[in-house]
Amino acid sequence: MFDIAVVGAGPAGASAALFAAKAGKHTLLIDNGQSITKKAWIENHYGVMEITGPDLVELGKKQAQKFGAELVESKALNIEKSNSGFTIKTENGQFETKHIILATGLSVELAEKAGVTTKEGTEPRIKKVIDADAAGKTNVEGIWAAGTCAGVSVHTIITAGDGAKVAINVISELNGERYVDHDILKS
Repeated sequence: MFDIAVVGAGPAGASAALFAAKAGKHTLLIDNGQSITKKAWIENHYGVMEITGPDLVELGKKQAQKFGAELVESKALNIEKSNSGFTIKTENGQFETKHIILATGLSVELAEKAGVTTKEGTEPRIKKVIDADAAGKTNVEGIWAAGTCAGVSVHTIITAGDGAKVAINVISELNGERYVDHDILKS
């Protein structure tokens, strides 16, 4: 049983998985390899002079794995409610989790199959997004949304930050108190 499963390993998903795993949560990161970031050339991501989209995606997945996130390369097909949370069915098996963070980029298909409400998108060329509140909560208790699928700008710096924000909110809910992750330079 995972504490948090993140569906989508682009900037929003990998960032969410990194924060969740670093907080000591048993974390699953499901990647179908379809991130739109894999087509990007990026020169507007704070702290990075320039990077290819594929390199940014791979770096994000490695960062999440460094802190213990388990990476599964597969397409998530369905989400079903279970007694203790959810079952995520993928092309390569199924996984049990307490919470889900959907970071599915341009796609809301999985969310709609799970009964999550969607709405019209506001970004250019984004037709539908998940209807999530400012914390990332959806209408289905335990399913959260982050990044482009949650209606934030498609820019990698923004989706990565949104993934981190939503993960912190899930971690806080699991811990029963506000979670903060600040590392300090060692002198």
